[in-house]
Amino acid sequence: MFGIGMPELLLILALALIVLGPKKLPELAKALGKGLAEFRRATDEIKDEFRQMEQEIDESSTAATPKNDPPLEKPAESPPPTNPPDATEKK
Repeated sequence: MFGIGMPELLLILALALIVLGPKKLPELAKALGKGLAEFRRATDEIKDEFRQMEQEIDESSTAATPKNDPPLEKPAESPPPTNPPDATEKK
């Protein structure tokens, strides 16, 4: 958790207890917990919206590319044009 070990966490909590006092510390912890829970809820909602948008894009892209349609047949090729004999050419 943020690279903070147990000794550092205990030191921070002890300083907070000294600075804020025993009456304010539980109120602060409760407010902090509510704020973190609300933040987590908001980020989960955003993640769900992104997943839903991604799924809609995937569905629309698979619907746009026909997989089971038979390939189009080539039109019959016409014979190559023949060059008419040159009028100036004599046989």
